[in-house]
Amino acid sequence: MKSAYRAPSNIALVKYWGKYGVQLPSNPSISFTLEACATETSLELMDQPGIHVLLDGEDCPSFVPKIAQFTERIAGRHPWLKDYGLSISTHNSFPHSSGIASSASGMSALALCIVDLALQQGITFENPQREASILARLGSGSACRSVYGPLAQWGETESVPGSSQEWAIAYPHSVNDVFASYRDVVALVDVGQKAVSSTVGHQMMESHPFREQRFAQAHRHMSRFKDILGSGDLESFMELVELEALTLHGLMMSSSPSYILMQANSLKIIEAIRRFRLETSIPLCFTLDAGANVHLLFPDEYSNAVMQFVENQVKTYCKDGRFIADRVGRGPLPLPR
Repeated sequence: MKSAYRAPSNIALVKYWGKYGVQLPSNPSISFTLEACATETSLELMDQPGIHVLLDGEDCPSFVPKIAQFTERIAGRHPWLKDYGLSISTHNSFPHSSGIASSASGMSALALCIVDLALQQGITFENPQREASILARLGSGSACRSVYGPLAQWGETESVPGSSQEWAIAYPHSVNDVFASYRDVVALVDVGQKAVSSTVGHQMMESHPFREQRFAQAHRHMSRFKDILGSGDLESFMELVELEALTLHGLMMSSSPSYILMQANSLKIIEAIRRFRLETSIPLCFTLDAGANVHLLFPDEYSNAVMQFVENQVKTYCKDGRFIADRVGRGPLPLPR
C-alpha cells in the first residue's frame, strides 16, 4: 500500500520555544501556513523490515534514525506499522535545515501518509486530521501546525478555546480578510546546516534565566492576537510579530552557552525593512524562525511595491541573490499514489 501527501511549511507569529515530556510545548504558538514552501512525500509499506529514505531521488541514510525514533514514538497509537518496512521518498521545495521549518512540512507529510494508510486498512479515527497532527507533533513539534491552514494554533492557552498540548487546531476565532491573502517573501541569507539545531535550542530553554517570563509573554501575545487578527490592526500585528522574532533570537543570545543564528545580512535586511516602512508607510514587517533567513510579511495589495524593494535592496543580501516568494496557503493536499 502507498500514500502520498504535499504538506506545507509554516511561519510562526508567536514562537514555540521550549518543550517538556515527549514533544509537548512550554508555551502556545500560532503560525501562518505557507503555500510554496512545502514537502512532497510518498510512503510505501514493504514486506521486508527496515526504513529506506530517498531525498530528491538520492539515498539519505542520515534521515533514518529520526524516522526510526518517530515510528517508536507512535507505535502505541499505530502498532500495525511494526508489521511493515517503510520506503519513503521525499522532496522539499526549499532548502533543508536552514530555518524554514523543513521538519514541520516533512513530518506532517509523513504523518498524513500514515493516517491515510491506516484508513486504507479500515482503521477508523474520531478525527483523522487531529490524529495526523498528534503524530506530526511526535516527529517535530511545529509539524502539528502544518496539518492545518491558513492559521494554526498549538498549545493550551486561555484565549483559544479547544487549544491542546497534544495537537494543533485551525485557529477558531474570526480573522480579518486582509490576512487571508498575506504574502511571505523568504530572504535566503543562509541555506546551509544551522550552527545549532532547534532541538538543542529547545533543550537550552530548560535552564534559561528568562524561561518563565518568556512563557508568560507568549500567553499574553496569544491573547492580544485575538483582537489584532479579528480587527485587521496591521500596526499592532507588525509590532507583535517583530517582537516575537527578536525575543526568540534574544533567548538564543542569552542562553548558556549562548549562540547566534542571525547573520550580518539578516540584520541588514531588517534595517532595510524598517527604512522602507518609514519612507513608504507600507505595512511590511519581518519575522525569523530559528535561522538566519528573514521572512517579509505584507498584505497582498502591496505586492508590486514590496517585490520591487526585494529586487532592488533585499536581494543583494541574499545568498546568490535567492529568495522565495510565498503566501498564506490552505494546508496539505493528497497526491496521486
